[in-house]
Amino acid sequence: MRGTLRRLTGADVLVLTAAIWFLAKFLRYAFPPLFGSFQASYGVSNADLGLAFTGFMLVYAAMQFPSGVLADRLGSVSVVTAGVLLAACASLVLVVDSPFVVLVGAMLVMGAGTGAHKTVAVRLLSRAYPHRTGRALGVLDTFGTFGGVIAPTAVVAVAGVHFAFGASWRLIFLVTGVLGLVLAVAFWVRIPTRVPEETASDASPALREAFAVGQYATLFREWRFSVFALLTVLFAFTYNGLVAFAPLYLTDAANLTDATAGLLYSAFFLASLVQLGTGELSDRLGQLPIIVALLSLATVALGTLIALTETANPVALGVALVAVGIGSHGFRPVRGAYLMSAIPDDVAGGGLGVVRTLLMGAGAISPALVGVLSETASFQLAFSVLAVSVAMATVLGLLLWVTDR
Repeated sequence: MRGTLRRLTGADVLVLTAAIWFLAKFLRYAFPPLFGSFQASYGVSNADLGLAFTGFMLVYAAMQFPSGVLADRLGSVSVVTAGVLLAACASLVLVVDSPFVVLVGAMLVMGAGTGAHKTVAVRLLSRAYPHRTGRALGVLDTFGTFGGVIAPTAVVAVAGVHFAFGASWRLIFLVTGVLGLVLAVAFWVRIPTRVPEETASDASPALREAFAVGQYATLFREWRFSVFALLTVLFAFTYNGLVAFAPLYLTDAANLTDATAGLLYSAFFLASLVQLGTGELSDRLGQLPIIVALLSLATVALGTLIALTETANPVALGVALVAVGIGSHGFRPVRGAYLMSAIPDDVAGGGLGVVRTLLMGAGAISPALVGVLSETASFQLAFSVLAVSVAMATVLGLLLWVTDR
């Protein structure tokens, strides 16, 4: 009994950090299913909503580097707590009826608040669980994935529910706002007692010195770090292009029904449960062997998916897509563990923030390129470009593995 209680107490940093990440991903993925409700409430166009969501994502991406740098100087606790408080307060603003401009402003603030979390969370967990970093990051990423899975269901669940303050969709933001405040308080109170070194880290230098890009740029002078950064960029390019267009690829190129494509797409995300195992395996066997194995699986499976497209066999295509999901989702916590082992502690947050900014930039470009190629050439060609990208990432991983000393 005492051993179980000790293990549960030891997991509190992970649970609180992962719960906040779940909330962040929930908020991000709740917006697209709410577009129809927003149009009914505000009478705005798809273009207006698209621009608002693009603003959310741009602010989110822009927060990666500064949040990491601030964590290096002020500690993870302050940055994570401030981020979740920002997101929670922005959610609560949407509980009462207000103009569309308020919705847009709240989305931008939520982008900033949620964008402050992941880079800092990876740093925090790597320090809280130095010998189980892969496992911890696997749990973190799995929590986040299920935030995206549950968000559309929650939107459907509140539809038509009577809400005293206005449209039923506002109930979503009441719940997330209150939950965010609770998590912020719990994080602020509990984490300093468990990881005291994360309450303040090198806070004495002037803030302008914290944002000196040179100290982070020097990381790329080490060729192994630069190669791995390129590897992550290539992977992000493939992953984001695949996630954006997999359902349409299955219906347009493989001639599956919308229902079947949706089912296979859900199975792709359910494959994210593998993160719980791959992170722990990397702790036991080393990160590079697992990275090479997972990227190889993703490469072969994506090539198989493309080759089987003309068969329109839902079972074969589903197996291939799930295999891509296993390789892709399994890679992500191992990627974080490798980066945290490669970056010096004093610049861990900002260094990770730089890499995440690069990979998110590549991820933002990918859907646009896939969309253009699918219309001007073919979907198979567009997905072949994605397959080549992840294959190149696999080769780079193999290079790092065979030269590892």
